[in-house]
Amino acid sequence: MLRNVKTRLTLGLAALFAPRKPRHTLLRVAFGLLGVALLLVLLVIGVFVGAAMLIGGLLLRLLGQRGKPVATRKRVVDGEYRVVPKTNQPLLR
Repeated sequence: MLRNVKTRLTLGLAALFAPRKPRHTLLRVAFGLLGVALLLVLLVIGVFVGAAMLIGGLLLRLLGQRGKPVATRKRVVDGEYRVVPKTNQPLLR
């Protein structure tokens, strides 16, 4: 008895959220075309948003470097160096 109620409840909830296709052929085709059109619109919007983000990032980077001296733009590492001789060779003094 309890198993029968649980099965009916589970099937009822599954049927409630299951997508149903319309029986009319033209309506099926119309919904299919509407879905493809919605997919294409979202794809185009995504491409334009992505391109706008890339262009905006490049512009911010270029505008951030404007007016700075060239030496501060590059990363210069200053230090003291000494040559380490190869092994099995005498040290030069």
